Amino acid sequence: MTALAHSISRGRSKNTSLALDIGLVVTGTAFIYLMTQVKISLLPFSPVPITLQTLAVLTVGGALGWLRGGASIVLYWALALVGTPNVSATGVTGPELFYASSPTGGYLVGWFFAAVLVGWLCEKGWDRSFRSSISAMLLGSIVIYLVGVPWLANAYGLDAATALEKGLYPFVVGDVIKLLVAAGLLPAAWRLLGRKS
Repeated sequence: MTALAHSISRGRSKNTSLALDIGLVVTGTAFIYLMTQVKISLLPFSPVPITLQTLAVLTVGGALGWLRGGASIVLYWALALVGTPNVSATGVTGPELFYASSPTGGYLVGWFFAAVLVGWLCEKGWDRSFRSSISAMLLGSIVIYLVGVPWLANAYGLDAATALEKGLYPFVVGDVIKLLVAAGLLPAAWRLLGRKS
């Protein structure tokens, strides 16, 4: 089994394949960056904004596989570290985005693990059907929260219940919709390609 991106690069020369891999990683990072710009709202009771970033992270991980998906996140981190404008939904850029005091830093760190996990699962064939794709996307979303919510709690000195109220519960419905969209995109792309392996 392979990720969607593997089927595109199969049978190409090493130089062409490397150039394609780099292009796919840059495209994945650009997609996440574009989805960062889509801010649906900023909840007054939570320091974490609603964006389409998680949709992009899950889709990129699933479509590119664990290595390219993880590399896309690392490239995104690099853009954040050098202070690229609008790279963070909160407007914070540079190294302080990843400080322990940053409310969203944990979510960005969680993206890497989510993209790698979803990419690995999709390489095992979890992106071929809507049902298994949902499972991959759900696990990826859980990973983001497993890193993001404790980081948020540490940043603001919150107890676990308050951290969940501010960093998880308000986003569950939106994230379910996003993971359903991501879960539907990959099997549809496989059908368009007419390939199953």
